[in-house]
Amino acid sequence: MEQKALSGQETINGRIEETLQVLKDAKEQAGLIEQAANIIIDSFKAGRKLLICGNGGSAADSQHIAAEMVGKFYRIDRPALPAIALNTNSSIITAIGNDFGYDKTFVRQVEALGQEGDTLLSISTSGNSENALEASGLAKEKGMKVISLTGDSGGKLREISDITLAVSSKNTPIIQNAHITICHIICELVENEF
Repeated sequence: MEQKALSGQETINGRIEETLQVLKDAKEQAGLIEQAANIIIDSFKAGRKLLICGNGGSAADSQHIAAEMVGKFYRIDRPALPAIALNTNSSIITAIGNDFGYDKTFVRQVEALGQEGDTLLSISTSGNSENALEASGLAKEKGMKVISLTGDSGGKLREISDITLAVSSKNTPIIQNAHITICHIICELVENEF
C-alpha cells in the first residue's frame, strides 16, 4: 500500500517531536554519559589521547568532537586536549582502502597510533560498521577503553565496548541528532576538568 507523503509542517513537527523523544530517552543514560566522560578525562590526565572514528555523518561528528577537544568547547583558558578523528586524512583512508580494503581504514590507524590508556570513541548508528568494529576490537586488545555511540540495540559494538550509549531509535538522522547532543555534553564534562 502506498504511503501518503506528509506536508511540510507535518514533516517538521514530526521530526522535531521524534528528536525530542530520543533526547528525553537519553536522559535515562545520564550515568553512562558521565562514565564515558570520566573515561576520556582519565585518558587525558594520564597523558593519553582520544581517537574517534565514524563513517558518513558519524565521520563529520568525529572531526567535530576532535575539534572541540583540541580547540575549545566553551573555555579558551584550558589546555588543548589530544584528540584525533581517524577519518580526516584522505591520503591515509584511500591508501588503506586501496591496499587493505575499506574495513581496515580505522584498525590500521589504531595499530599505528593507539596506546594502552588511550580511549577510542567509535560512532556507528547501526553499531555494526565493520571498520569501527575492527578498530574497537584491536583497541581493546591494546588496553584502550572503547566507548561506542550507536542506535537502538547497540549492534555488535555493544559486545566489545566498555560503555555503549545507544540512542532509542532506528532512524539514522534522528540517532545522529542525539549523538551530537550527547557528544557536546561529554565535551563540556571533560572541559570542566581542565
